[in-house]
Amino acid sequence: MQNDQFKLATFGGGCFWCIEAIFKELKGVEKVISGYTGGKIKDPNYYEVTEGTTGHAESIQITFDPKLISYEQLLEVFFLTHNPTTPDRQGNDVGTQYRSVIFYHDKEQKKSAEKIKQKIEEEKIYDEKIVTEIVPYSLFYTAEDYHQNYLDKNPDQPYCQYVINPKLAKFRQKFSKLLKQ
Repeated sequence: MQNDQFKLATFGGGCFWCIEAIFKELKGVEKVISGYTGGKIKDPNYYEVTEGTTGHAESIQITFDPKLISYEQLLEVFFLTHNPTTPDRQGNDVGTQYRSVIFYHDKEQKKSAEKIKQKIEEEKIYDEKIVTEIVPYSLFYTAEDYHQNYLDKNPDQPYCQYVINPKLAKFRQKFSKLLKQ
């Protein structure tokens, strides 16, 4: 869906349920799809990816309007809503499938990702070095239907209550000016 109006951004930052819930709330974001990318297996499924042997990361693909939100703003939200200093881990989710990674779609996105990563490091927001990978986008495989809009479909699920909702609350406070009305 990349055209003159909309652009794509693809990020992996731990469990895709968490990052999907965050990016869906940003103004200028048309669509967020949970899926898998960055690996060597064609058409992976959730169980293959969770084994950690496919090379794929749980990721989201964002369709956004750059007139309403910039790629740089998306990157700042990305870097400040997960821990980009822990290799292959976010909270209790451990494995390469949970790595922090930016899949850039063109040279401009690569340049922006490197610039924002450096800016965040220079600001010393994190005590540890940022380990986020910045790699070329290849193929994105949409995750199974039950992973899409996970929080909306499963608000009473314990993971949603104890992991996603607290993360969303912090995000909403920090990025209130970027939220949809």
